[in-house]
Amino acid sequence: MAVVIEENGESSLRARLADLEPAAREGRGGIEIVRSPGRVNLIGEYTDVNEGFVLPAAIDREIRIAFVRSTDDRVVLHRADTDESGAFNLGAIPAAGQGWLDYAVGTAWAVLEAGLPLRAFRGVIETSLPVGAGLSSSAAIELAVARALLGQAGASIEPMELAQVCQRAENQFVGVQSGLMDQFAVACGRRGSALLLDCRSLDWRGVRLPLEAVSLVVCDTGSPRELAGSEYNVRRRQCQEAVAALARDDPAIRSLRDVTPAILEAAGKAGILEPVVARRARHIVAENARVLATVPALEAGDLAAVADAFAESHASLRDDFEVSSPALDAMVEIATATAGVLAARMTGAGFGGCTVNLVRPDAVGRLTQAVERDYAARTGLTPRVIPVVPADGAGFIV
Repeated sequence: MAVVIEENGESSLRARLADLEPAAREGRGGIEIVRSPGRVNLIGEYTDVNEGFVLPAAIDREIRIAFVRSTDDRVVLHRADTDESGAFNLGAIPAAGQGWLDYAVGTAWAVLEAGLPLRAFRGVIETSLPVGAGLSSSAAIELAVARALLGQAGASIEPMELAQVCQRAENQFVGVQSGLMDQFAVACGRRGSALLLDCRSLDWRGVRLPLEAVSLVVCDTGSPRELAGSEYNVRRRQCQEAVAALARDDPAIRSLRDVTPAILEAAGKAGILEPVVARRARHIVAENARVLATVPALEAGDLAAVADAFAESHASLRDDFEVSSPALDAMVEIATATAGVLAARMTGAGFGGCTVNLVRPDAVGRLTQAVERDYAARTGLTPRVIPVVPADGAGFIV
């Protein structure tokens, strides 16, 4: 996928590459640039790892890599934000443990494992994604590196296929047992739309957002997601425990996707599930229903129904799935008390990170003022209010 965008810092990225790489100085015409967006999930939290439904959107905060082709099999990456550099050889992929470089190394490993043709490069990577905010910077790095390795010839590879390759990098190389949602959204994003994904069949479609009536605003709590990784795996295990217990009575149950509220109610009466496990399952079952209700509500412009789904989702994540935090709760409360904010909820793995908000265009400034005025006083943390626009998926800048 090729994307035509305005210069917007492109020349400075080229200049930075030329400063670092002699090959770029010798012929600037050989410099290529890939861009890879972050993502925000409108609704459908932890449902992807339970074969359910999700509704993410790629956003216009992104990672870019300016690069020139290597004459050998060596990949070199310079980080514009920290001045760090990392390198590895495609012919001798190193083991994990290289820190931030693992995402690039793992992507190269996964592309090689998939049997796709690739070429080494030397590049500079920069980002407009806020660090640690939960907007899927890891998936953005993976897709950017994959596009650079594959080059323009990789345009024939289906975005969904490339998303699955990058998910394999994160699962099997980096060691994070994430679902497909992040890589899917980054690879398949559509300008102006969210993406409804069935995580079992992998069927998906764009869902046009009523952007004439609402703006999409991310509020970063400034709270580090220290528990997100470890507790993420705990929640996955609890969901698997629920499936195993329910499948003993009904072998047709393969995941919580197959569970209905009636099945959960009967299991509760029979004492089949431990109370904590039952709450985890209840969130997933209800969250899938909320995703499927949100899509037609958005398409019909029924923003009151969307607001209800967001509120119910946040409450469920807070009370049943227990992945919210005081910082996230405070941010949602400030947003929902602000005139013109139509819907607000935590988004992502939780324990910090961001909220996602649907806001009347004339109320974005009012939300910003309310957050800047009230949030730090309540939490002692420094927030960021980030209006975003749904964007196209990863590709080359032409």
